[in-house]
Amino acid sequence: MASLSSLSLPHHLPISAPKLPKSCTKPTLIFCRATAQEHHYSRHKASVSETQLSDSVLGPEGTGPTAPTRGQRFLEHHQTLEAAKLVIEENRTSKKKVKREKPIKVSTAGASCYGCGAPLQTSESDAPGYVALETYELKKKHRQLRTVLCGRCRLLSHGHMITAVGGNGGYSGGKQFVTAEQLREKLSHLRHEKALIIKLVDIVDFSGSFLARVRDLAGANPIILVVTKVDLLPKGTDLNCVGDWVAEATTKKKLNVLSIHLTSSKSLVGIVGVVSEIQKEKKGRDVYILGSANVGKSAFINALLKMMAQKDPAAAAAQKYKPIQSAVPGTTLGPIQINAFLGGGKLYDTPGVHLHHRQAAVVYSEDLPALAPKSRLRGQCFPNYQLASDDGTASKVKSNGLNGFSIFWGGLVRIDILKVLPETCLTFYGPKALQIHVVSTDKADEFYQKELGVLLVPPTGKERADDWRGLETERQLHLSFEEVERPACDVAISGLGWISVEPVCKSMRMSHPNLEVTSGELHLNVHVPKPVETFVRPPMPVGKTGAEWYQYPELTEKEEEARPKWHF
Repeated sequence: MASLSSLSLPHHLPISAPKLPKSCTKPTLIFCRATAQEHHYSRHKASVSETQLSDSVLGPEGTGPTAPTRGQRFLEHHQTLEAAKLVIEENRTSKKKVKREKPIKVSTAGASCYGCGAPLQTSESDAPGYVALETYELKKKHRQLRTVLCGRCRLLSHGHMITAVGGNGGYSGGKQFVTAEQLREKLSHLRHEKALIIKLVDIVDFSGSFLARVRDLAGANPIILVVTKVDLLPKGTDLNCVGDWVAEATTKKKLNVLSIHLTSSKSLVGIVGVVSEIQKEKKGRDVYILGSANVGKSAFINALLKMMAQKDPAAAAAQKYKPIQSAVPGTTLGPIQINAFLGGGKLYDTPGVHLHHRQAAVVYSEDLPALAPKSRLRGQCFPNYQLASDDGTASKVKSNGLNGFSIFWGGLVRIDILKVLPETCLTFYGPKALQIHVVSTDKADEFYQKELGVLLVPPTGKERADDWRGLETERQLHLSFEEVERPACDVAISGLGWISVEPVCKSMRMSHPNLEVTSGELHLNVHVPKPVETFVRPPMPVGKTGAEWYQYPELTEKEEEARPKWHF
């Protein structure tokens, strides 16, 4: 029809475009212009749909001889589909790249020492992870590298004190192969994992080892709080009172935990409750043991495996290759994977978090054992014990109390008594290796210079004493009290122990029941090495008298619900 000319039509008809049947004038549907490729496929699939719509409404490009052929339309359609596929594929790839930016979990697939987690190596004999080349090759040949114990761990297991951690929070003396910051970085992936966190706290150094900012490492993962070494508390201590005290302290620190467990890795007290709680809350996730350095993580894991082995064959098999226990902070240098569960999930021992404000960070490595109590604590009370000096100190104390005296706790702590009651009593709870010496405050500086390294240890020996920086940090404490039937507070020294401050000692209250003192304020000066921290906290109810004066807080139903429950 398009080949007809106007000359062949009758003269009485107007010259106009021929009226074609309706079915012939309907525009052909074209999916996309071929120019989509010229723009490097920058438009999404939606832009392709818009082009289709415009073509269907406005009609095809050109009519008559200029209209696209069927072949051209097929090619345009095919090119459009290919362009859309490329755009979709590019979007999928970009999404995958975004997901890969998430921090990757630390791999433990490489060969590491099962005792400390350090990567095995054969080049440096005095470095962690060292194994003789012949031993390494033999174990590798038989695929037994997971059963190798490095040379450093063998020495640690025989009582040698070998430090390996330096940096802020590390330890002086010996070689430093890794910094405290690098060990902390090995735990950074935890906040992105779905895991169950077992957070350990040392009851003897509760304030110094608590890790108040543990959420920086654990993220939003659920936490079970385990308090270790309760077997070291003074004889007659009521663990119900201690459990309530821990729950109150945890609530005040605004740390949300599932439950609190008072445990002893030595006597296995409370371990059954922890095992039960792990099985209840694990839900197929990995379980990480987290805590500050030397808090007792490896000992706790050994106790945990021992208890789990009674019912779980996987835990029984894992007992053969347990993490090394040592008094040296920083024994564990890398994550140690332990196949302790028959179901899903693994158990991980992790490097301790090294805190610069603890005493262990400032003493020499040879003196570290002196900071760790080895038997049940017995409070050393002053002035209720026989004074060692022969210069009339005893008679002065009887007449004026502790006012004007200084008390040295080894070479690590000095307390100047500025203003107290004549009946005021200070009780020291900590390692027995640190002896207490009392001198007049006006002679304290001279006494410290003369006896440091001799009577006042640590540091041990005059050579180390000459390099000792001294007690550079001084803190003034004004301690108020409103009743004399209970201690005013505890003064806790990070990494060492604590001092219970009683406004009126119990023996004086019993012999003088009509004392009129009801409230007041005590003034002390505390000297410690820099940067060791001093904490003032509510008194911990220990010993037989603790249960007598401890008062359980009155809580509302809402507070009771939010408060974690304790078990032992």
